[in-house]
Amino acid sequence: MTTSRPGDEQPREQPRRRAPAGAAVLREDVTEAIRSAVFEELAAVGYARMSIEGIARRAGVGKTAVYRRWRSKLHLVLDLVSAIAVQGLPMPDSGSLEGDLRLLYEVTSRALRHPVASQVIPDLQAEAARNPEIAEAMQKALREGQHGVANGIVRAAVARGEVRDGVDEDLALDLVSGPLYWRSVVVRAELPKGYLGSLASATAAALRAL
Repeated sequence: MTTSRPGDEQPREQPRRRAPAGAAVLREDVTEAIRSAVFEELAAVGYARMSIEGIARRAGVGKTAVYRRWRSKLHLVLDLVSAIAVQGLPMPDSGSLEGDLRLLYEVTSRALRHPVASQVIPDLQAEAARNPEIAEAMQKALREGQHGVANGIVRAAVARGEVRDGVDEDLALDLVSGPLYWRSVVVRAELPKGYLGSLASATAAALRAL
């Protein structure tokens, strides 16, 4: 029976492969196992108590496998937040402002209801208040993720004539992104049936009135 050693690039229940000759190659499946473990560890213990040892144990690899990719848990979390920003959200294309908003809210609501995300996001926000690097990464994730899609929705509405040209984009983005985030992340209240449709309709009306 083969057992993994501390430096092995070996996630749990994965067959061992022969390592290539020469310089070490960072296996993508191991990298993804570590990233998944970070989410789970953040949800379980929070950023302050999270450790490289705990992440490695959860991923089924040695600490060396983690340190080959990231210098510290801070750099690991910053990379993870940046990766989320790059993935972004799908750009709705329903043909109407209200339809686009409804699609955006449906996707965002599902993401915010995920049990891991619902614990990780508030914890990282609290840490961002103490750590400028995490704060910057979180802001970048919001700009390139949610705000990037919301901005596209508003500009498409302007092009269709549903929203006036020259609208205050910052105010428009606050109207699009603020209410659902407040209800789901800050208040953490259940969304009643029909809420997302009503929110999309109200937000569209507010944007047209700007």
